Amino acid sequence: MPANTDNDLASANDLMPGRAAAVAALKDVPHVPGAQKPDPILVADHVSRQFGGLKAVDVAHVEIQRGAITALIGPNGAGKTTLFNLLTGFDKPDTGKWTFNQQQVAGMSPYKLARKGMVRTFQLTKALSRMTVMDNMRLGASGQLGERFFPSLLPFLWNAQERANEVRALELLGRFNLDAKLDDFAGSLSGGQRKLLEMARALMTNPEMVMLDEPMAGVNPALTQSLLGHIKNIREEGTTVLFVEHDMDMVRDISDWVIVMAQGQIIAEGPPDAVMRDRQVIDAYLGTHHDQALTKDGTSLTQDSSGE
Repeated sequence: MPANTDNDLASANDLMPGRAAAVAALKDVPHVPGAQKPDPILVADHVSRQFGGLKAVDVAHVEIQRGAITALIGPNGAGKTTLFNLLTGFDKPDTGKWTFNQQQVAGMSPYKLARKGMVRTFQLTKALSRMTVMDNMRLGASGQLGERFFPSLLPFLWNAQERANEVRALELLGRFNLDAKLDDFAGSLSGGQRKLLEMARALMTNPEMVMLDEPMAGVNPALTQSLLGHIKNIREEGTTVLFVEHDMDMVRDISDWVIVMAQGQIIAEGPPDAVMRDRQVIDAYLGTHHDQALTKDGTSLTQDSSGE
């Protein structure tokens, strides 16, 4: 365990309650790939996906701690989004099983997973551009009686639920600074605002776990801090967060635990500072010879007998 772990724990009381709880829960977890967590909400085993001759995902075992913000990082092509797609039902694995809240959910449709409390956002936002912001939010609510044919003919059955959904939507839009846009078409929003809308819409289901695929991609720097704050608030409300991100400053700022992928496999796990000092992680991002002098033909001057 890194030498500064005790200092991190000593300062945990100065953190937000949710983060303090996550730090405490993860303090004794070994910093090894596939490490077991004290209270995992998601557990996956032997998940693989191959495209032609390329094995995009080959994860032996991974666990996501309940109530924590976990970052999934790795170089481009590491398999992060493919793993997201598999776990959330948007793609089918070649092999593998996984549980959510101790229930087998492998092969389950995305809408069924959402009903169980696992929702996701996308790197390229999926806001319905020809619908208003409020209608996008209404669409995110689950279990709506008015969506069924016969109840839809009897408004008194679902009027109260509709009003409750609107109250929830207005509260979330206010939190995400989108309340002034509720009657605007979603397609008129900026890229950053659409990211906010997608995150707010995901929360309409009151999920237990939110999976965010590169939430900062294409976001105006002016909105970055707002998005960071919203992600932290999600964790403070007791919701588990798993997100893919390339911005290491963001990862260090908000994540409680970091999982690193390279070439489809998990190569490292641990707290942000420990992971970013890991030699395997540095090599995966920068190349194994990034700090070695090279000859004119590009080979290392300090290669050992193994050729590495």
